[in-house]
Amino acid sequence: MFFITQTMRPMITDATLAFLRDLKSNNNRLWFGEHKTEYQQAYGEMFETLVQLLAAISEFDGDIAASHLDPKSCIMRINRDIRFSKDKSPYKTNVFAFINKGGKKSPWGGYYLHLEPGGSFAGGGIYMPEPAVLEQTRREIDAHFGEWQAILADKTFTTQFPEGVLPSGKLVRPPKGYESSNPAVEYLKYKGYYTQRFFSDDEVTDPGFVAEVAKSFRAVNPLVHFLNRALFSMP
Repeated sequence: MFFITQTMRPMITDATLAFLRDLKSNNNRLWFGEHKTEYQQAYGEMFETLVQLLAAISEFDGDIAASHLDPKSCIMRINRDIRFSKDKSPYKTNVFAFINKGGKKSPWGGYYLHLEPGGSFAGGGIYMPEPAVLEQTRREIDAHFGEWQAILADKTFTTQFPEGVLPSGKLVRPPKGYESSNPAVEYLKYKGYYTQRFFSDDEVTDPGFVAEVAKSFRAVNPLVHFLNRALFSMP
């Protein structure tokens, strides 16, 4: 069993949340440059959090264990891509990490942690996948709908994620090749499959936060495994 170390102090401190809160009000390069030290502290706290989470996930997800991921490779850049956006704010006002076996740019489902004052959450799944990945996922759900239902009905899963699996967009009608009478049709309309468990700011800065996130990741592991299994059979 994995034991979280250094439980006498939080991994994420009030300073990180304060930095993100101030960044939201001062989203410009000059301010960011003047507060780079605070950003580096926030990044370091997320890094240390991921070190422990990777160790925890490796106990129940062999693919993550075999990947030997560098925590740095899991953390998304804070710089926004503003080339095609009307919002020219240069920075994201959150810190986000995605953990999957192929790296954050691969199509594999995985686990994620989003830190944002008043809006932090953790979960797992696959969000807005490419069309080929989505089609293969739908086929897997259709072919193994009983197993899919069992995963979503599991008490450990529902305790951590009362809202169940959520869609990153949804079709109005069944996708091509599926009938409206299909028992799985509502899930087949989904454009992605993910879960969310929200944390208050007090929970984020609590010494037990990493352990709670790890508990959520363990609960969503069967869903992640199911989604990734679909990709193995892709042409």
